Amino acid sequence: MWQIYTLTTSSAARYPTIQAHRQTAKREKTTKMALKEEFEQYAEKAKTLPESTTNENLLIIYGLYKQATVGNVNTSRPGMLDMKGKAKWDAWKANEGKSHEESMKDYITKVKQLLEEAGLPA
Repeated sequence: MWQIYTLTTSSAARYPTIQAHRQTAKREKTTKMALKEEFEQYAEKAKTLPESTTNENLLIIYGLYKQATVGNVNTSRPGMLDMKGKAKWDAWKANEGKSHEESMKDYITKVKQLLEEAGLPA
């Protein structure tokens, strides 16, 4: 007959690799939460960018934001008469394959750069 064993806190202490794994997982979760909070802060700061920010830079941060929040493009490309929609879709598609975390980091870096160029506090 098969028996199912569950690992309790005391058994984790007896198995250092399990304890180390739990600690690593906890640290990763904390790091991801801190990154998400920082990302959300910079998403708010991005709204304060001056109107003089170029469309190219706005499209870059749009694409990074969509990749960070949604993931890979999940819609079809807009038609040829929707120039704005196509540009936004292309900016998002340019980031395809990036992880959520990598996209968040790149977004934060780009918004910081644009804020500094505009003379605003990053």
